[in-house]
Amino acid sequence: MDEIFKKIGTTQTLSQKIERNIEKAIRDKKLEVGSRLPSERELCEMFAVSRTALREALRRLSARGLLEIRKGSGMYVTKLGMKDAIQSLNLYYDLKFDNNLIKQIIELRKAFEPQITQMAALNRTEEDLKQMEKNLLEFDKCDPDNTQLESDIDNRFHILLARATGNPIVIVTMEPIHNLLPRMRNLIYGSIEGEKEITLGFHKEIVNAIREKDGERASERMQAHINRNMEVYEKFLNKGE
Repeated sequence: MDEIFKKIGTTQTLSQKIERNIEKAIRDKKLEVGSRLPSERELCEMFAVSRTALREALRRLSARGLLEIRKGSGMYVTKLGMKDAIQSLNLYYDLKFDNNLIKQIIELRKAFEPQITQMAALNRTEEDLKQMEKNLLEFDKCDPDNTQLESDIDNRFHILLARATGNPIVIVTMEPIHNLLPRMRNLIYGSIEGEKEITLGFHKEIVNAIREKDGERASERMQAHINRNMEVYEKFLNKGE
């Protein structure tokens, strides 16, 4: 371990330097997933730092999901999964949520979702299709007064499309975006009469195209769906200016 961690001296950002050193060792695969780090005492000696600075760095690495601190056992390098990446982005978007973010989300969806829907049509499995059809039934039967559940089901539909692409990068990129939809929908759609029927109509058309593996038609119907959303959101955003 001596060749991995070297003395870094003392500065005002000491704990940050420790954090970056350990992170670099993980990125460079000098510390493999599942490997156990030296003890706190050994790390303090390697870095020539105080235990206070070291513990602050380890706390941040643990909070970021890079390390797992097991009481009575030690510190281990953890495997970052898709769920960890999605949770981090969920937090980022929640903290940044405002009208500017809404506009940026709309622009991103307009650019990517028609292509994602086309990928879903071409790559979907029978299980993916089954989940989409189940979602349509849940949306149709949802009590119109339960706007939260309605928004959650709507969100789930778009998440299912992303997952049906079979591409993990699409899932990591889009799922945090889609997780904002209930918040955006509740903010804007609450007073719009008949919006559920319009949305459900688009969803049915998209699923019909996906069932037939017609990527071009699936993409076109998603484009029409988002264009409709754009009109509604733009009216809301302009009203707030």
